[in-house]
Order: sequence, then structure tokens, then C-alpha cells
Amino acid sequence: MIARIAGMLIEKRVDAAIVDVGGVGYLVHLSAQSVSALGPVGSAVTLRTHTHVREDQLALFGFASEEEERLFGLLIDVSGVGPKLAVNILSGMPALELARALVSGELARLTKIQGVGKKTAERLIVELKDKLKTSGLLTAQETTQVARLPGDAALVSALLNLGYKPAQAERTAEAVRRALGGKATLDEQIREALKIISGAA
Repeated sequence: MIARIAGMLIEKRVDAAIVDVGGVGYLVHLSAQSVSALGPVGSAVTLRTHTHVREDQLALFGFASEEEERLFGLLIDVSGVGPKLAVNILSGMPALELARALVSGELARLTKIQGVGKKTAERLIVELKDKLKTSGLLTAQETTQVARLPGDAALVSALLNLGYKPAQAERTAEAVRRALGGKATLDEQIREALKIISGAA
């Protein structure tokens, strides 16, 4: 099961993104909330993921925040709610706002989400109200909406593309961060990384 994916954003769609990880492009299905939180094409990105396996399909669903991932897990446990509908529901409003709407039983607001009729909204409220009260989601603080790591992830991805092994790329990125801090540009980081690798060779 793929639980996390980090790499370079090479394509951004309305409901998905393609992330390059070591030269392999992964299609990750996303809510509108997560898509809007992504950086520009070419930037580094890290997403939490859920791997959905069926007889005829293997699909990755991604999340820009821990809250969205946790709420997705609760949604797909509801009878009749699959991963695609769950992502669609998460597109309707931010995760914590959605959790509060479910607990408050805001039927009218929930049915405004595309693909959510009255019966589905009622079922979501009935099945999730108590679970959400004990989940800790309602008291959580919104985490960084996009898990972007402009420093390390971009540098690691660049080193992987240059042919270095993952373990070496990560060790080097750590050394670069210690040497340059967090404000260096990617070009500066790459130059420093190549110096470190050359010196260590």
C-alpha cells in the first residue's frame, strides 16, 4: 500500500495530479481543496495517499492535509460511499468545515455538494456524527494545506533524476540543509549537493 508520495509536480488537472517520483509518473486523484493547495507545475510536492485496489483497477487518492485524509477514511466506511464520491464530497468544503457540518446536521449545506442528494447526506450525518465527535477532528487545528517541501523534496527529486540512489540523495539533502539553512534556492542547493557528493567520493 502506498501511504505517501513525494516528488515533482509535472501535471495538474481539475481533479488529479501527476507526480514524478524518480522518473515514474504517478496519477493521484485529488479533491478540489487539495488541487487548489498545490504549487505550480515543476514544484516539489508531498501528498498523503490511499491506495484503492479493485479487480480491474489500482488507483491512488491523495490528500494535502492530515484532516482530509482522516475524513476520507471515515467517508469510505459509510455504506454506498466509494473513494470517488468521498473525494467529491471533500471537494465541497475544507475538511474541518465539512466535519463540523456533518456533526451539526447541516443537511441543506451538504446537499449543495455536487453528487450528494438528500438520502446520501442523511446517511452521512447518521453514520458519521458520533464517530466525528470522538475522532479528534473537530478540535484539530488545520495543518498545512499542501504538503509542499520546496527544499528537501525538490533537491532529492533532482538528485534522483541525476542518477543518484535514494539513500544517498536523502543523506545529501540533509547535509545541504544543515550547511545552507532553509532559504537557499534549488540551484544553490544542487550546487552544494554536488560539492558534498564530490567531496565524499
